[in-house]
Amino acid sequence: MQPSRSVRALAVALFAVVLGALFPATAAQAASRTVQGGRLDWAVKSSFQSYVTGPIAQGSWSLTGGAATVGGSQFRFHSATGSYDPGSGEFRAGFSGGVRFVGHRQSDGSDQLDLTISRPTVRISGGSGTLYADTVSKDRESGRVTTTAQVPMATLGLSGINMRGGSTPIALDSVPATLTAQGATAFAGYYAAGTPLDPITLSVDTKAPAQAPAAPASPSPSPSKAKKPGKAAGRFEDAAVDWGVRRTYREYVTGSIAQGKWTLTDGAQDGGALFRFPQGKGTYDAERQSLDAAFAGRVHFTGKGGLDLELAGVTVKVASGKGTLRADVTSEGGTREDVPLVTFTAKGLAPKDGLAVLTEAPATLTADGAKAFGSLYTAGTAMDPVSLAVAVDAKAELPALPDLGTTAGPSAAPEEKPAATPSTRPVAAEAGTGAARRRGRRSLAGPPAA
Repeated sequence: MQPSRSVRALAVALFAVVLGALFPATAAQAASRTVQGGRLDWAVKSSFQSYVTGPIAQGSWSLTGGAATVGGSQFRFHSATGSYDPGSGEFRAGFSGGVRFVGHRQSDGSDQLDLTISRPTVRISGGSGTLYADTVSKDRESGRVTTTAQVPMATLGLSGINMRGGSTPIALDSVPATLTAQGATAFAGYYAAGTPLDPITLSVDTKAPAQAPAAPASPSPSPSKAKKPGKAAGRFEDAAVDWGVRRTYREYVTGSIAQGKWTLTDGAQDGGALFRFPQGKGTYDAERQSLDAAFAGRVHFTGKGGLDLELAGVTVKVASGKGTLRADVTSEGGTREDVPLVTFTAKGLAPKDGLAVLTEAPATLTADGAKAFGSLYTAGTAMDPVSLAVAVDAKAELPALPDLGTTAGPSAAPEEKPAATPSTRPVAAEAGTGAARRRGRRSLAGPPAA
């Protein structure tokens, strides 16, 4: 006797419930995740960098939007946002920051070569990938400037990479990139479509979909509310100082000579182009716009050739429109405490909406600071700018730091790794050793002269 249709339907439904109870992880893994935080490292094209700064173009490049450098030649873009679907492998991550190349200075003071690449975005779907970016380029013949949003700059070589089933962080290492026809146009015709660009490396954090919040528990009755102690005069709620030391010093540390790194401890944070020393404590006078504060965190630079320098115990004093940043300096010669490293102009440190901010104040190396760096730089050398934020109101939030992701850190060169499987963390690794080898033999031949 055959079971009735209703009985069979009930059995199927019960079986589905049992499967859902037995394999909840599979359903959770397949749910689309949000990309939040991470970085992309890309040199664009090493030979183009050499050409721009070489004897023909006699130009330079500059960073915008919080972009940084790593390893001496790669540009680091930050604060990834986007989405990732572990079930299908579809991936989208957009990054902040940009780089501008200029060269071939003309008699009127303008540059014949002028190209800006910013906000790179990586999209992967169906086994193929594309690198997009905002571009501002000047045609080298007519001089006409064209601004384009999210140009498909390069196709990405994803052979051997399985994007399905990954978990956070998602990482791609040395993925080959090839210039597209639209990218060639954005490149002002310096290269033809099909030209290999430098490979990309990225690492991003992902978050599962937010769960519905649980109903709040009923508070237990309380006869009275405790009062917060009053804030002492001159005290502030929180503060942070951002300082990158010096861009060329960071490039030297992680570059081909020192082949080193930096390590952040005791709460210091890496913002790519700067280090944040948080948890400021001390006094602030809003009327006089003066500050005397000590901050947490330490940064330790190490590398070949005896490179070993640690900065800790950072303090900042501001008075009469001038500021000094000090730190305890530890090197091979021992530890020197409270060394005045740089001075900077600090006008306008007045609170607004509960926050007193000083943004990128130019900083100059002191004589004591020059000694701290082993006389690598002379007194008076321009160092990275200093930024300060002082919260005088408990509701005020300090400016957000560029988000490099949980595995952020300097790297002189990508490591070669075997191809990853879906269960590997990160999901995808080295995308062909040939790309890494080509990277090691960077050609110095530039494009034809404009």
